[in-house]
Amino acid sequence: MVDISKITTERRNANTKNMDIVSTCEILKLINEEDKLVPLAVEAAITQIADVVDVVTDAFRNNGRLFYVGAGTSGRLGVLDASEVPPTFGVDDSMVIGIIAGGDRALRNSIEGAEDFKEAAEEELKRHKITKNDVIIGIAASGITPYTIGAIEYANKVGAKSACVTTNNDSKIAKIAQYPIEAITGAEPLTGSTRMKSGTAQKLILNMITTVSMVKLGKVYENLMIDVQMSNNKLVSRAKSIVMEATGVDLKVAETYLDKYNSVKYAIFSILSEIEDKQEIERILVKHHGNVRESLKNI
Repeated sequence: MVDISKITTERRNANTKNMDIVSTCEILKLINEEDKLVPLAVEAAITQIADVVDVVTDAFRNNGRLFYVGAGTSGRLGVLDASEVPPTFGVDDSMVIGIIAGGDRALRNSIEGAEDFKEAAEEELKRHKITKNDVIIGIAASGITPYTIGAIEYANKVGAKSACVTTNNDSKIAKIAQYPIEAITGAEPLTGSTRMKSGTAQKLILNMITTVSMVKLGKVYENLMIDVQMSNNKLVSRAKSIVMEATGVDLKVAETYLDKYNSVKYAIFSILSEIEDKQEIERILVKHHGNVRESLKNI
């Protein structure tokens, strides 16, 4: 039997003990008051998150990959964040990979027993041929999930970088991960339901890790997504808007440059630098790791 008495998220929340007898609005207010504590828990872990971002960024620069590994809600959040990186930042699907206990079926259907097998995580990582250039981030609210623990242990064994995201104090996973992130969110409004405050904290942190690492890789100019993929009508419109916002040109000019380069980044750099040759643009951007600001400063 798992001893859950020391797991913060399994404790009863004194503030919500009457949620079953108060009005709908009062229940919602109770949950909302608890949710307000989540950003503060994340804020307390900013230094730890920064360490992980730097490790992930270095891995990407060395052709390494980021793997999220988790079970249940934690696993689903990892898969969600991984799936949104390619269209947002124009990177390959293999750059950030989400792995959930029980496989893709577990994304839609609860397969609770899948989290109990360490060996399954190791086998899945072996299938992906993990190397020392990769980073494995185990996501586990409780910090004791065997599947996720197994992933971190295997990462350590093969020399990959290991990190974790947990919402409990003094957890097993934080002790074995090289770069732990501990956002202590406290007891859940509904006892043990870590899809709530814990899940919200995990979502915030995963967004931070991928977004900031992509910023550091030159995928962002100011606060604009300049490697966005123009894969549907909405994203084509967004691309045009980004070019206009970044450069001050009108719609017709933005469309002309996007048609010429099929790249938001190249269009912006060409307009601002007045360099038209695609090969020269590419040479300058590559020299400065894709960073448009640095490239413009060093023409």
